[in-house]
Amino acid sequence: MIDITRGLNKKPVASVALIEHLRQLDEIEGECFFGYPLIATPEGGRSIDATFVTPQKGIVLFDLVEGTDIGDYETRQDDLANMIEARLKLHKELMNRRKLVVLLSVVTYAPAVDNLPAQLENGYPIANDSNISEVLADIKWEGGSEELFRNTLSAIEGLSSIRKSRLKREVKNPDSRGAKLKELEDSIATLDHRQNKAVIETVDGVQRIRGLAGSGKTIILALKAAYLHTQHPDWRIAVTFQTRSLKEQFKRLINNFCIEQSGEEPDWSMIRVVNAWGAPGGDSRDGIYYEVCRKTGQEFHDFRGASSAFGGGDKAFDGACRAVLDGLSNPPALYDVILVDETQDFSPSFLRLCYSILREPKRLVYAYDELQNLSGRSLPHPEKIFGEDEKGEPLVTLGDDQRRDVILQKCYRNSRPVLVTAHALGFGIYRSPPKGEDTGLVQMFDLPALWEEIGYRVKGGELSKGAPVVLERTSETSPKFLENHSSIDDLVQFKVFSNANEQNEWLIEQIRKNVEEDELRYDDIIVIHPDPKTTRNETAPIRSTLFNMGIQNHLAGVETSTDIFFRKGTPSITFTGIYRAKGNEAGMVYIVNAQDCDTPFSGLATLRNRLFTAITRSKAWVRVIGYGKMMQNLADEYERLKEKDFTLDFSYPDDKLLGMLQIVHRDLSPAEKRRIEQKRKQIANSLEEADEDELKILAAELDDKTKRKLMKILGISE
Repeated sequence: MIDITRGLNKKPVASVALIEHLRQLDEIEGECFFGYPLIATPEGGRSIDATFVTPQKGIVLFDLVEGTDIGDYETRQDDLANMIEARLKLHKELMNRRKLVVLLSVVTYAPAVDNLPAQLENGYPIANDSNISEVLADIKWEGGSEELFRNTLSAIEGLSSIRKSRLKREVKNPDSRGAKLKELEDSIATLDHRQNKAVIETVDGVQRIRGLAGSGKTIILALKAAYLHTQHPDWRIAVTFQTRSLKEQFKRLINNFCIEQSGEEPDWSMIRVVNAWGAPGGDSRDGIYYEVCRKTGQEFHDFRGASSAFGGGDKAFDGACRAVLDGLSNPPALYDVILVDETQDFSPSFLRLCYSILREPKRLVYAYDELQNLSGRSLPHPEKIFGEDEKGEPLVTLGDDQRRDVILQKCYRNSRPVLVTAHALGFGIYRSPPKGEDTGLVQMFDLPALWEEIGYRVKGGELSKGAPVVLERTSETSPKFLENHSSIDDLVQFKVFSNANEQNEWLIEQIRKNVEEDELRYDDIIVIHPDPKTTRNETAPIRSTLFNMGIQNHLAGVETSTDIFFRKGTPSITFTGIYRAKGNEAGMVYIVNAQDCDTPFSGLATLRNRLFTAITRSKAWVRVIGYGKMMQNLADEYERLKEKDFTLDFSYPDDKLLGMLQIVHRDLSPAEKRRIEQKRKQIANSLEEADEDELKILAAELDDKTKRKLMKILGISE
């Protein structure tokens, strides 16, 4: 089977005709890229019309001809061969001394030309529809091993070096954590086919990319933006997001891609990396929402103003975007392409705002994680997000086109044990049911099929509402190399301490060992505190002791720019609250004061979301540490997961239970919290004022329905 990846070229008719012929080659497997790779030349970046990579024929480059003028095709073939050969010779695994070991051929394909020159004999094959099959059949190669094919494909894609670690890693001990991390990073660096297609293939209109944390969404968006910029330098492109610390990561990836593929740095006036909200203060503080306000003269709301006008939390930005949309009678066309990361953090109004300021054909690419906020609800379908036209037809529909709806099932950051741990704790799969409740679940997907879409497989039971089910991840969606470097007990650890001092002392010693003995770099370590309000004070004693030991560290976004997560120049360990941690990753992740992620009160779903997000920052090892009863609860849940061999074994909630979970564990607004606290005080005061006899009389006079309701709430069986 031949996989087709359709990038951008200016020869659509010849491309479609060639695809039809390639799909008839039943006995040949491989991959064919259209409009890719890009090759750096003295005149700038140049893309290959089509590149066919196969174990049976090596590399076949196609020079496509639209129309009947074949021109100087021999010179074009020479240029193509010389360009790609120069690139491939940079890869030692493809060379035998000075000779390229993979067969390289070039074919000119001109489907509209009837009378072709007879040039097959002298090495410049030219084909049309009548002889393309014969021309390809004449290309034969006996040296195509599977390993050589994969190495060739990786060299053609040319994206592996862009994904590699920020700094060169020096290791002396082959068994150290640093050595293991180096091997992991080298293996992760090559994109899989589905990721590569997501980078290269672009559609006119809306494209949705869904995937787990660690499936490569951020990298795909960055490389996609860079690819479009190199192909269309006159397009105005925006990349936007919620977490400000992603800004430098996006700029680094885009810059590296453009230099490697085109030989030139990007034009940052045409490709902009900007925050979603933005504020006055120059280009560094600009954002999509602020730019629209600035261009249209509409009132701009900062967070405080928006919170006052529209409500706190998520309502603030949603209300600000809605207000602007309501005032846009004639939206300005500000961009040719907008790419949105972390879309699960935005309300549909922000996507509609982005869509409204695009030039036709309104190319909007948005990526999100079905689980990143574990809200229990997915983003609405595009038909609902973007609305309808005057005729009642949806403005956006994805149809059955897989290029418009990309699902990334493989997770290349978290190993299977780490990822399943995050899901089990995030959903409360093995949480003990509180008194009076039938389940310990905290939250769950409304749509059971989402589990399969994100790479889980049914091991037992039935994946449907109200039925018991056992879910597992496979080696296909969670590659084994991510976990084989260390034992299960080293990959994930839950540590329960008696108090904060014991916890902090253990953490300090572990960090010292990491940097002095384990050959981990400072930027291989992240310490995450789940409560953003107390992060600074709670981590201060730990950080102070590390400073005294000569181990530099910083609090992300406080002692660095809000756009900086890992400090440049001076080696420094990153301490962070949960929100700034989003979008970042490290080999060793410590989650300190994890007991804050469990509570018997409201808001448990939000706390478990934080724990899920923190765990999934880890590329290799994760340590969940804390103290007290709540921490012991989390550790007990993890032990039950281990006993189940990292499968998710639970009864899927029915609609009634799903609705109950959303009520019981949701986060309360400040007004709701005040109202509940007032009622709690009223009940407490009433009980304080009443004597035992009065309470007995009151209980006797309660009707049966009220009694049963009260007993259920208190967990008392009848």
